[in-house]
Amino acid sequence: MVGVPTFLHVSLIWVPAICTFLLSFTNWNGFRFDNMEFVGLRNYKQLFTVFEKDLYEALLNNAWVLIFLFVVATPLGILVAYILDKNLRGTAVYQSVFYFPVVLSLAVVGFIWKSVIYSPRQGVLNVLLNRTEEGNQISWLGDSDQVITLVSDYGLSKNFLAIIAPMIWRHVGYIMVLYLAGLKAVDPSLREAAAIDGSNEWQSFKNVVFPSLKPVNIVILVITVIEALRVFDIIDVLNNPIGTDVLSILVTESILGESSNVGRGSAYGVMLLMLCFGFVVWYLRSTFREDDA
Repeated sequence: MVGVPTFLHVSLIWVPAICTFLLSFTNWNGFRFDNMEFVGLRNYKQLFTVFEKDLYEALLNNAWVLIFLFVVATPLGILVAYILDKNLRGTAVYQSVFYFPVVLSLAVVGFIWKSVIYSPRQGVLNVLLNRTEEGNQISWLGDSDQVITLVSDYGLSKNFLAIIAPMIWRHVGYIMVLYLAGLKAVDPSLREAAAIDGSNEWQSFKNVVFPSLKPVNIVILVITVIEALRVFDIIDVLNNPIGTDVLSILVTESILGESSNVGRGSAYGVMLLMLCFGFVVWYLRSTFREDDA
């Protein structure tokens, strides 16, 4: 009962992770083992020198996804969950509608938004803006001009913002389900006590309900961070428009691109792993500390 899951976990998770770490110190095209050359830290040095623009742009884009999922998707998911927790008529229908995008992969979500929302000729946005005529169309996924410019050429491009929108649409349903489950577990007497003390709806939620959902908040924090760091499929199916590189895209391009370099791709992968690993360790420490208390 324990051996089979342990074997699968080690063979499918830890072995590839360790191999990726070791390969990050090599120069290899991925075909013949006798062509593999140990280069030490050269791949990591090149990431911060030769390929620094790619790296910093990808890190910034991952950060944009994280910010928008936290600032936009999470509050919307909490709001929807709080409203549906009131047992309104048709609550089950609304839950299904909001949760529907979650059961779809981001690749499918990307295809839906590309065809239905962003299509230059017949997309919903261009139809509403009356921009469907040839020469007057808006290319939502092809415009790499920056909406926000931070330093030099680094910022948030219009097409990457367009890609973040369907991620938010999908993430809201995920947050809604988690918070709805947490709200169902909140002791009703806590809300009653807050009401007796004269707290209004907002004060009751902020001071009583939300703090009692700390375990759910921690889970959502970790999930959101990992979701933002591992985003790949929606960008890949949209043919990776200019200015939309993220770390996972750099991993794939380095390994499968024209100038294939498994070592450099592995170095990108190790950086991505370390970023995810830090939040996972923090989550586990917080969880076990609460259990010990």
